[in-house]
Amino acid sequence: MKPFITICFFSLMIFSCKKESFITSSDARITLSADTLRFDTLFTSVGSITQYFKIKNSNNQKLKFSNITLKGGAASPFKMNVDGIEGPESGNITVEANDSIYVFVSVSLHSTLANLPFIVKDSIEIRYNGASRYVQLESWGQNANFLRARKITGNVTWPNNLPYVILGGLQIDTNATLTIEKGCRIYLHADAPLIVDGTLKINGERYDSTRVYFRADRLDDPYNSYPAGWPGIYFRGNSKDNVLHHAVIQNAYQGIVIEQKSVNGNPKLIMNECIIDNIYDAGVLAVQTSIQANNCLITNCGKNVQLVYGGDYRFNHCTLVSFSSSYLLHKEPVLFISNFVKQENTYLTKPLSASFSNCIFWGDDGVPDEVVTSKQGNDPFAVGFESCLLRSKTLAPNITALNLILNQEPVFDSINTQKRYFNFRLKQHSPAVNKGIVTGLSKDLDGLNRPVGLPDIGAYERQQ
Repeated sequence: MKPFITICFFSLMIFSCKKESFITSSDARITLSADTLRFDTLFTSVGSITQYFKIKNSNNQKLKFSNITLKGGAASPFKMNVDGIEGPESGNITVEANDSIYVFVSVSLHSTLANLPFIVKDSIEIRYNGASRYVQLESWGQNANFLRARKITGNVTWPNNLPYVILGGLQIDTNATLTIEKGCRIYLHADAPLIVDGTLKINGERYDSTRVYFRADRLDDPYNSYPAGWPGIYFRGNSKDNVLHHAVIQNAYQGIVIEQKSVNGNPKLIMNECIIDNIYDAGVLAVQTSIQANNCLITNCGKNVQLVYGGDYRFNHCTLVSFSSSYLLHKEPVLFISNFVKQENTYLTKPLSASFSNCIFWGDDGVPDEVVTSKQGNDPFAVGFESCLLRSKTLAPNITALNLILNQEPVFDSINTQKRYFNFRLKQHSPAVNKGIVTGLSKDLDGLNRPVGLPDIGAYERQQ
């Protein structure tokens, strides 16, 4: 029995020594979880999120890394942290057999003279046993106009030479006007609403490069696609004569909130060829106010359009559509209209006038009625739909309807909810083609011609 015990003891010792010893060959295997870290476009003077990669010792013995070095050194725009140790270089790092360490990387960019996006690069060298492996670092940068908790007074025009990054909010003062020229990009932080007490004018044009974009300032995946990345645009009581041409509002908590009647005879807000998309709550929430909307696309919002407590509304050639995704479930109608608000147990009512012509109201199967109206009291209540396509199980008795297309698929060009790809233009065999009524709109959302004859229903005109 003694020889057997001795053999087992020495076998265990040999095995333990093997585990405790270091592998010294330059052929030692390490596994990198990434060979390149790419940072999406960052604004100068604003730090990035932190990314990381893992270095795994894929051997049955311990491995010592002699150096892990940020090649750009202390002057690099990138910063490195190796398993909790900050600095451009870490050395003599021991990693147990089949274990891993983490390398965290962030980047902060400084202003340059360039208006266009620029790229910065660096690399991390990992040295062990005379061998080297590299991880490449790459970040796109962009100079910007930074505004923090700013109030606009007087008449101000923003050119499109640089993007605008709003921190802490932007307010347009009463009797002030902010004019935003074509091609401007406005990025708003999570704490940055755009509050309009005066006038907002947006002079976008039809092309992607000449539209005016409002979106959150997180441009890294997956945050760049999340709704509720910034608060939204709020038109308050004294605001007047707001006109939005070719504006794109994305990824907000609420897209547009507008309240109270116009202080003059003009609509409080005119929207021409605008897109409101991927909004967590309401794409448009209007409270006892006035809106004129032409060729607008309002899509994939928690509540696309809500018109409450009366008001005066005119929607022509608009498409209101929602499909459920991993971000938002389509549970509310794309259009809700009421002439009241409820305070405790009392209904407060106001006169309501709303007309919709050549519009599409649609969503996936989760909502049977995409248009819902609700009336209280005896105030005037005039809601009309003409030449519209909508999903509706039961039309409300308090509306007027003429030439409606009910419960027929609009047949949009492409819908892919998993990839979040939506093209709401119409296919040739859509029931909405050539079924509209003639209005004064000669162009569609793309800026393309509508025919002399009957136009298509919706924001887009199918081109032959």
